[in-house]
Amino acid sequence: MEISTLGVGLQSTVFRQSSLLISSSTRASNSELSPVTVTLNGELVQANTGNRNTINFQKRYFISHSERQSAVLEVKQSSDLDLALSRVGEILTARDLNAILCHLGKLNRLQDISKLFLWMQENRKLDASSYVSYWRFMGNKVDAAKMLDLYGCIQDESTRNNVYVCNSVLRNLIRKGKFDSSIKLFQKMKEDGLIPDVVTYSTLLAGCIKVNHGYPKALELVQELQNNKLRMDDVIYGALLAVCASNGKWEEADHYFKQMKDEGHSPNIYHYSSLINAYSVCGNYKKADELVQDMKSAGLVPNKVILTTLLKVYVRGGLFDKSRKLLAELESLGYAEEEMPYCLLMDGLAKAGQLHEAKLIFDEMTKKKIKSDGYAHSIMISAFCRGMLFEEAKQLAREFESTYKRYDLVMMNTMLCAYCRAGEMESVMQTLRKMDELAISPDYKTFHILIRYFCKEKIYLLAYRTMEDMHSKGYQPAEELCSCLMFDLGKIKAYSEAFSVYNMLKYSKRTMSNSLHEKVLHILLAGKLFKDAYVVVKDNSKFISQPAIKKFAVAFMKSGNINLINDVLKTLHGCGYKIDQDTFQTAVSRYIDQPEKKDLLLHLLQWMAGQGYSVNPSSRNLILKNSHLFGRQLIAEILSKQQMKSKEQISH
Repeated sequence: MEISTLGVGLQSTVFRQSSLLISSSTRASNSELSPVTVTLNGELVQANTGNRNTINFQKRYFISHSERQSAVLEVKQSSDLDLALSRVGEILTARDLNAILCHLGKLNRLQDISKLFLWMQENRKLDASSYVSYWRFMGNKVDAAKMLDLYGCIQDESTRNNVYVCNSVLRNLIRKGKFDSSIKLFQKMKEDGLIPDVVTYSTLLAGCIKVNHGYPKALELVQELQNNKLRMDDVIYGALLAVCASNGKWEEADHYFKQMKDEGHSPNIYHYSSLINAYSVCGNYKKADELVQDMKSAGLVPNKVILTTLLKVYVRGGLFDKSRKLLAELESLGYAEEEMPYCLLMDGLAKAGQLHEAKLIFDEMTKKKIKSDGYAHSIMISAFCRGMLFEEAKQLAREFESTYKRYDLVMMNTMLCAYCRAGEMESVMQTLRKMDELAISPDYKTFHILIRYFCKEKIYLLAYRTMEDMHSKGYQPAEELCSCLMFDLGKIKAYSEAFSVYNMLKYSKRTMSNSLHEKVLHILLAGKLFKDAYVVVKDNSKFISQPAIKKFAVAFMKSGNINLINDVLKTLHGCGYKIDQDTFQTAVSRYIDQPEKKDLLLHLLQWMAGQGYSVNPSSRNLILKNSHLFGRQLIAEILSKQQMKSKEQISH
């Protein structure tokens, strides 16, 4: 007998049962019933009946491909993802769900992508492609920490070590500027079993382009790639050339370009562009011209990027006449509709001291109504500031404010610099308020400009608060800036703030000159911050002069925390500083003034004897005069032992 297909709402219920009761009206007359074939939820199953009136099901076939395709279509077309998944989700495979992920991604339905991926996680319907697809569409929306957590939660070893999954994670980390994190994760991936491919290395090489230590790291990656018997392809060479260009290594870029050609790879526009960019670092226009000819010989036509980069080479090489001719060529080709080529020439002229010529280019650009984001204004405002033409800089800054409704951090910094140099406090404050209104976050340069300006205006506490804000945002101030601010804070008796600036620099990753420790020590002593001064001496005694240490020792013995006197003396002795008798006498006088500290005095006297220090007559008389406060017998014994010890040392 055949039972027709049951409705979707009942399918899951039927499948979860291990047996199906047969009503008495359908019971067969004989003890053994014949096999029953039933179609349930698209699966053909066979049941054998027995005397207990049950049917035991056994699956024979999976859901048909057409039924799964219909379910995929239903989910894709549904406006209610949750409802669609509750209806047909159980019959979909990871592959089906991956197809739906890609469909949602193409439609930019990011919220539904997150919802579907979470459902796939909860129902354990994930494979390597699931993670790759999810990161492909959601990589920009998921922060680095969440991405790492998600990767770390992958239980299946083969998925976690899948090269496509690993490449996807590394690529997204690098796009987020987390190059160091990507390198650490790469090492961990290899330890866990990843076998990297060429794409892995090209991904990491791309990350080397924008970091300071990019070139040496790139060489390590290339060496590792070769050790793994992988061949360098044109993508690897392209990334390597870009790394060389960003690190000013034009000779190395030249070498790799020739090596690439020798190995049979045909350079494309990207390779030529990167090499010309490398030549621009030193303005090597001869090499650049030869390369353009080589490119033309290979049948490639210089595009907008190539010609604009060539313009940069000419400008860096000081060939301004040739630069103007190339700019005219860019205009005739329709490649100068935006401000960049004009800005390159303007900036070069301004930095070469040809401010008038730079202004002519700016005026020409304005007359032609060239599309600008304000970068040209930024260049000219900076040029006016360098030329001490502050009124012109302010005028152009105000012109920009009235003309453009769009601001960015570069422009804001340029305007701040102009106003600060001109001493326009109100304009500075207005610009800062504008940054707040537009939610433009300050960067290192912003803070640097402001701190210098506030110091110039002798608003030192405001400069200090600005540096605190700078530090809290993760920016590390330069030593020269910290040193100046410390000195200025010391002048207005803001000693604690000066010490705070010192600590900001000390615990940053920047290098610190040895002289700064002594400089802050004098500030702390002036402010009678003896405990902080003690920490500075204890940690940096080898960088502090003997006169400065003596000044500290005398000041601490007179006014420092009495409970720390012995510790300070031991520290100074341990640092190789020979403690003089005046210092000891001051310490003894402090203890005699506070008889309740007799244990500290006795300990000091015993320690002095052990280290070869004797009590001078003046201190000895002072102690004996007040021995009734500490115990005459005990004092007499200690002084006697110390005297004997001193005689022994003299005789030797």
